[in-house]
Amino acid sequence: MRDTINVGVIADQTGALSPLGGAQANAATLAVDEINAAGGLIGRHVELLLRDSASDDAQAAAAAAELVQHEHVDVLLGGIFSSTRQAIKETAVVEGETLYIYPEQYEGQEHHPLIFCTGAVPAQQVEPLIPWVMQQTGARTFYLPSADYIWPHVMNRKVHEVASANGGRIVGEEYFPIDHGDWGETVERINSSGADIVFNTTVPPGCFAFFEALHESGYAGHVVTTYIDENLVAALPPEHIEGLYGCIDYYQSVSDPYSTELLGRYNARFPQGPQLSAGSGATGMYRGLKLWEAAVTEAGSLDQAAVVAALDHAKLDASPGGPAEMVRGQHHVRMNMFIAQVRDGALEVVESLGAVDPHEQLHAVA
Repeated sequence: MRDTINVGVIADQTGALSPLGGAQANAATLAVDEINAAGGLIGRHVELLLRDSASDDAQAAAAAAELVQHEHVDVLLGGIFSSTRQAIKETAVVEGETLYIYPEQYEGQEHHPLIFCTGAVPAQQVEPLIPWVMQQTGARTFYLPSADYIWPHVMNRKVHEVASANGGRIVGEEYFPIDHGDWGETVERINSSGADIVFNTTVPPGCFAFFEALHESGYAGHVVTTYIDENLVAALPPEHIEGLYGCIDYYQSVSDPYSTELLGRYNARFPQGPQLSAGSGATGMYRGLKLWEAAVTEAGSLDQAAVVAALDHAKLDASPGGPAEMVRGQHHVRMNMFIAQVRDGALEVVESLGAVDPHEQLHAVA
């Protein structure tokens, strides 16, 4: 038996997603430091093995292989884009049969006995946000500019469903590569359509040019980007995103005592950033490690089947944004959700939705 417990984390610390991946790496470092400061886990020191996937799925898969096959990690966490999750899954879970926790908000529908997800899914974002924005603004028509991969496609299907159920309709829907930069014609079509709401699922780096083009066009409607967070706000000119709405599990303006204290600890440990945020998956990373800690503590060992069984009902009385717990059989988290709006260059919570279920498919525990 090793003297240490090995935790593998794969984060996009360089490349296009580095502000987000850097926040994940910081959150993992903070969580593991806190576990060790409290005496470790089941009497053993926790060793964080952090690897840079460099915003590249092939590098993520290679890192997963190294961590599973050579370092024999007891658990693996990380990934931002869904394609990265799939790359890690194939290597670490399908081939390596290792427990994997995916921390990012995503499209849902990931079901494997060895995978747990600690970020938000469409039932926790689209389902409450769309009716709320329609009620608050009187909006009825939606345009969906999108990156062309699985997350936007699934999110947009949910937007169609929820908007239609609430008397809305989709007047345009387009898909482009993640790094698409020429948005002029799309923005012209958005303005010509008269859409009340732009539900945006373009992502970095393409979203930077999109927000700029939309702003410069004089678009007068409302913009929704569920994943908007403090790191993205800091990277964008404030006038490009003023008034934009998001919906996720944590914002820095959430003021419960634990969230406030956690933000203080994070900022003291990482004063140069990137910031603690939910859109980056940093809160999902911290939450995932704390849920895993609770599961190992309950299991009293690192036996993977016992840890998986305990993780299936793991619960935190306090975590980023409030209490959180795995929904039995779903491998996804019931947690508090918040709607925020960019006001004067900062994200301000405008509605606290309370605990929202993920409503994911039930599946067997390994």
